[in-house]
Amino acid sequence: MAENGTAVTEFVLLGFQLWAELQTGLFFVFLLVYLITLGGNLGVMALVQSDPRLQTPMYFFLSHLSFLDVCYASVIVPQLLETLRSDKGTITFERCAAQFFFFTLCASAECFLLAVMAYDRYVAVCKPLLYASAMTPQARLGLVAGAYGGAAVNSVVRTGCTFSISFCKSNQVDFFFCDLPPLLKLACSETRPRERLIYLLAFLVIATSVSVILISYLFILRAILKIRSAGGRAKTFSTCASHITAVALFFGTLIFIYLKGNMGKSLWEDKIVSVFYTVVIPMLNPLIYSLRNKEVKEALKRAFGRMKVSRVE
Repeated sequence: MAENGTAVTEFVLLGFQLWAELQTGLFFVFLLVYLITLGGNLGVMALVQSDPRLQTPMYFFLSHLSFLDVCYASVIVPQLLETLRSDKGTITFERCAAQFFFFTLCASAECFLLAVMAYDRYVAVCKPLLYASAMTPQARLGLVAGAYGGAAVNSVVRTGCTFSISFCKSNQVDFFFCDLPPLLKLACSETRPRERLIYLLAFLVIATSVSVILISYLFILRAILKIRSAGGRAKTFSTCASHITAVALFFGTLIFIYLKGNMGKSLWEDKIVSVFYTVVIPMLNPLIYSLRNKEVKEALKRAFGRMKVSRVE
């Protein structure tokens, strides 16, 4: 542990020490979840690339969402597994900063990408005749590049603000990864100006993304209500159902963790919610998009059919 006046060169992630008797069981649970996450999301990416019927803007964006979920989980889970395996996960200052940067990058990019996907559904439902001309390959790449670019700017600023703070109270981070609130507790310098900027950026990312999503779905809802047949309304809504589910899960937990404030009063609650959006949601997304999506299920059947044919040959 670093004493006052001594600069911290490494951190100790305490993880879930209060559940010491469950460490081994948690290790295998998180390992299984991580393997399912990798398999599911890499499977979605491979399916989109290999099936000509999925070469559409919606599935192009979905493949990038799967890529982000793989990166998201890979930034958090390996270090979490190491912490559970060794009881205390020591991480250098530089690795902690890198984890914080890439975690922020993936989370911000996913916010923006979910907003892009909502805009894609708006154009498909409300302006179907303009869809092909609006969502050209160049437009898709531009939207995805914008999501990654905006996330990168946010990550650079947040990481610079956070790790320019002097840490000297302790080097023990009472969390399972290098996240902002537990790191701020270790600061021995004035953090309020940086803290305001960091939370302002988080608010802007979430508010901008949520605004685009809400406006897009308001127009989509209005378009659906204009459809006379119940079957037509159900079919149109079904194209958005998976995205709505993913948005509700991701933004619901993200808003809870970052905008509720006063983290210290319910640290274990925050840990559980953080596990949900950093570990569980990346596993659930491919299941949401495959189980609730007829086109993906049919593509899976075709893929398995090709595998059976190749085995016979």
